[in-house]
Amino acid sequence: MFALCQRYIQDPYEAEDVMMAGFLHMFSRLEQFTGEGQFEGWVRRIMVTQALQFLRKSKSMELVRLGEDAENVVVGSGEIPASADHEMLLALVQKLPMGYRMVFNLFAIEGYNHQEISEMLQISEGASKSQLHKARALLQTWVSNLNKVQTSNQN
Repeated sequence: MFALCQRYIQDPYEAEDVMMAGFLHMFSRLEQFTGEGQFEGWVRRIMVTQALQFLRKSKSMELVRLGEDAENVVVGSGEIPASADHEMLLALVQKLPMGYRMVFNLFAIEGYNHQEISEMLQISEGASKSQLHKARALLQTWVSNLNKVQTSNQN
């Protein structure tokens, strides 16, 4: 659950606080779990909701348009070991601008659809789709650039 919270909140201390608040919320409402569906899914939904509430309260949850901020994110260079593919991708997702990262996490990792995301983030479905498209495009560009760097280092 900590990893889930950290996908939304980059600061590890704040992510830990959100996780703890999520567990407190879960334990105080344990009787609300009806047994329909998986317990883990219910807990994950609580954690996501807690993370989104935290971001709303801290006024960090602004959807960002692709601009200079997104283009100037430094991904790094150097050789990426083959064993680090998963970690590399998660690190790249963390470098996405806030709006892109939120929608990408909710859609690609948590499995929410655009209607659910639009309700959770209080945006239109079109905005959700646009943010996801831009996040994927940016990730593809970064992965392509990293692959070029890795290939040139091997030559």
